Amino acid sequence: MASGSSASRDSYDEEAAAAVPRRPLEFDGRGDASDHRSGFIPRYQVGSSKVDSSDRYFDEWQNKLSNADEVRKSKSGSRYFTVSGVDLSPDNMAVATVYFVQGVLGLARLAVSFYLKDDLHLDPAETAVISGFSSLPWLIKPLYGFISDSIPLFGYRRRSYLILSGFLGALSWGLMATVVDSKYSAAFSILLGSLSVAFSDVVVDSMVVERARGESQSTSGSLQSLCWGSSAFGGIVSAYFSGSLVDTYGVRFVFGVTAFLPLMTSAVAVLVNEHRLSSGERAMSHSGSGFVETSKQHIRQLWTSVKQPNIFLPTLFIFLWQATPKSDSAMFFFITNKLGFTPEFLGRVKLVTSIASLLGVGLYNYFLKAVPLRKIFLVTTIIGSALGMTQVLLVTGINRQFGISDEWFSIGDSLIITVLSQASFMPVLVLAAKLCPPGMEATLFATLMSISNAGSVSGGLVGAGLTQLFGVTKDSFKNLPLLIVICNLSALLPLPLLGLLPEESGNAGDGETKHN
Repeated sequence: MASGSSASRDSYDEEAAAAVPRRPLEFDGRGDASDHRSGFIPRYQVGSSKVDSSDRYFDEWQNKLSNADEVRKSKSGSRYFTVSGVDLSPDNMAVATVYFVQGVLGLARLAVSFYLKDDLHLDPAETAVISGFSSLPWLIKPLYGFISDSIPLFGYRRRSYLILSGFLGALSWGLMATVVDSKYSAAFSILLGSLSVAFSDVVVDSMVVERARGESQSTSGSLQSLCWGSSAFGGIVSAYFSGSLVDTYGVRFVFGVTAFLPLMTSAVAVLVNEHRLSSGERAMSHSGSGFVETSKQHIRQLWTSVKQPNIFLPTLFIFLWQATPKSDSAMFFFITNKLGFTPEFLGRVKLVTSIASLLGVGLYNYFLKAVPLRKIFLVTTIIGSALGMTQVLLVTGINRQFGISDEWFSIGDSLIITVLSQASFMPVLVLAAKLCPPGMEATLFATLMSISNAGSVSGGLVGAGLTQLFGVTKDSFKNLPLLIVICNLSALLPLPLLGLLPEESGNAGDGETKHN
């Protein structure tokens, strides 16, 4: 159960999200975006700054990326099947698979929650702090983007890092299955797993942004829908078993099974259509003037891009939108310790929310992707805040007075909130993708999403502080209704700042954006 304002914004779901828990926003959330139309450059796209002749190595590399991108796009129309307007090319299949892995890793999320609560005997506030600590890799995503863009590994900027990320994820869950026995070692292992997902997320995000560059909101939304739809499908695949396996075999077994899943990311890396750099190009990237000039150029481009009002102001709004406090940890302890929900039942709830997340993606893709961003944020935030208040009914037992059992109320509540939250998080990803200039896809997109994830982590920590302040523990839930009300009302606080967002035209064809 998540609060209405944050159900899919965590970086692990990016979970989000979405996340949201997104989802981070898991946030993961988690948690989360085009060909060039002739003669069209969106106002919201930042152009590259001019460089002198000493930056010629960077120029050559950037032109090579652009040329490869154009060749790929020119061939895509008739060679592959399409889903929702997106070609199922090997590249896109690789991206979708990595997102699928991010979703299917939810197999261990419920096991982690029960491990921290039952095996390590932590309080809700401690659990929230460990969750925030393990989300730190999502806050330095620009570093991974810089590494991926600037330092080829074995001649590749994308493939090699996907392979490495998969192996790192397998290691982290292997440690959880075998040697972890304290809250500190658990936090470290979860941190490694989070790093694995965050790094692979940056790599595939850069591939997505290369395709989303210069597209309309509608077309970019289709590509983001494919990505997050794959993640939601992965969540559906793992959802039910995440609870039943914990009930039957225990958390260690679930961690061991999860250790094999990141290897899928390593396997699909071979599908990435990437030119292997020659030994001379690699030497230029790793040392000497080529690397130095590329590094300087990246830093200059990043600073020039981020400080512009049409990027900085929307990013500020997204940070504040994500930074509202959350009561997720307290609610988990309530439904397990007070209501007695079993891991198997929570697995069923997770199955429902995974399906709901996919429905949210579909809702955005077919009905909302041409709607102005401000209207989407306004309507979904107000409705989400109101629906989040329904958790008070569950905590106080009012639902039973109407003949609705706690189990059915939880399922219905989670279904509606997750659909709404996922639909409201999709525009964040589309907006971030459209802001990225050519040659800085991985770094700038990672910067924007890191700021979003920082907001989500901040909201989680504020929620942990409020949980401690109100005296909500693993045994005492007297002030939990007040905590829920405050968290959901706080979601409305960023709405007066909606003017910081661009005013989208809403037309799929023109893609024009305005900013006040």
